Amino acid sequence: MSGQFDVQIIERDDRQARFVVRGLTPALANGFRRAMVADVPTFAIDSVRFTENSSVMFDEMIGLRLGLVPLTTPLNDFEIGDTVTVALDVEGPATAYSGDIESSDELVQPADDNIPIVELKEGHSLKFEADAVLDTGKDHAKQQGGVAVGFRHLQSVTVGDDIGEFDEQEPEILRGAIETDEGEVILTKEFDHDLTNRYPGTELTVEDVPGAYVFHVETDGSFDVEELVLRAAESLGDRADELHDAVTV
Repeated sequence: MSGQFDVQIIERDDRQARFVVRGLTPALANGFRRAMVADVPTFAIDSVRFTENSSVMFDEMIGLRLGLVPLTTPLNDFEIGDTVTVALDVEGPATAYSGDIESSDELVQPADDNIPIVELKEGHSLKFEADAVLDTGKDHAKQQGGVAVGFRHLQSVTVGDDIGEFDEQEPEILRGAIETDEGEVILTKEFDHDLTNRYPGTELTVEDVPGAYVFHVETDGSFDVEELVLRAAESLGDRADELHDAVTV
């Protein structure tokens, strides 16, 4: 995929990030978003074999909950379709948590230990084996590693003259990030999303910055946010190359 893009990280930790990408069209920005949601594979529990379930929940209900437990997914070590066996054995009175799930592969583990599966009363128990399968979110939402992925235009703010002494300044609510006259990118949460808190008593002009988009990306813990973004960009590039090759034959 050809093109020159400029990326600026605004904030980032292991599971979420906010960054600006310049040089995109709206279609390409949305394609990038869709790639982060649907193209990057994750492990998810797919089929469950219950050996005992005396809880108050049906097997199917617990199975649905298990499918939503994020599992760590080292993509360099597995291929789509690979399967890892997991198991759980908990007796009440206790709550069965995601951290009670044991995996046959140390690389594939629950991403969080404190997700409740079911509360077991005295005399109740839950035992099962299950297959966790590596697949993409385009086939099932439980395998979407990007759980919150969105973008919006980066907006520039131009500060004008002071408003009249007796004029009332209306709130100017923005979400995401702005670019100041000096070219600095600032998160709107720094001024409670109201421009008048940052620029009180002045005339303000807000415009979209052409070709610049603010992305907010959050993963479910299957992998870190950098892995998600890079894998999605690689997938988008591969598809663009395939299309290029197809039309130039």
